[in-house]
Amino acid sequence: MIAVVDYGVGNLFSLKSSLKFLGLDCVVTSKKEDLIKADKIILPGVGAFGDAMMKLRETGLVETVKEQAKIKPLLGICLGMQLLFDKSLEFGEHEGLGLIRGIVAPLSDDIDPSLKIPHMGWNRLRIIKDDPIFKYFKNGESVYFVHSFHAKDCAESVLAVSEYGTTVTGLVRQGLVYGAQFHPEKSGNAGLRLLKAFAEI
Repeated sequence: MIAVVDYGVGNLFSLKSSLKFLGLDCVVTSKKEDLIKADKIILPGVGAFGDAMMKLRETGLVETVKEQAKIKPLLGICLGMQLLFDKSLEFGEHEGLGLIRGIVAPLSDDIDPSLKIPHMGWNRLRIIKDDPIFKYFKNGESVYFVHSFHAKDCAESVLAVSEYGTTVTGLVRQGLVYGAQFHPEKSGNAGLRLLKAFAEI
């Protein structure tokens, strides 16, 4: 079973629908016991980093997520990926979960001012380190991004990148913890295949 963490941040319908389409058993939950019972965990999220961390703390799930990430695969998606890092510089400085080394910084600091923020749309994903999550994915396939901040100082964990005025961290892994800056559940067939591979890890 895959537990999708529901902490009041974002619409989980697309993600749940994608998992169901793949025939995967999943539960959308804010209960510790469900995360403990699950085989895998997905941490979704949209919005502001500080607000999301506050809501995650309010659910009492921070320590549970950290403990479970040591023993089972976890996938953070979009803001959920950013929460995995040490800290974010979004509207101040906010501590993250510290599951992956690195920081989250404004994309606008690293790209030409003529490029639109947020970075929104389809971009090719270039694999730089092979991993089981790419079992059904071909190098250079396009995935769907929507973000204004990106992960930096995390070279040792980067599995794949994209380009948007700079090299954007697309997919990371540290131990059993994965993070996708893009939305697999909104990335068509390519995204479904990434979710399928994650479910098999």
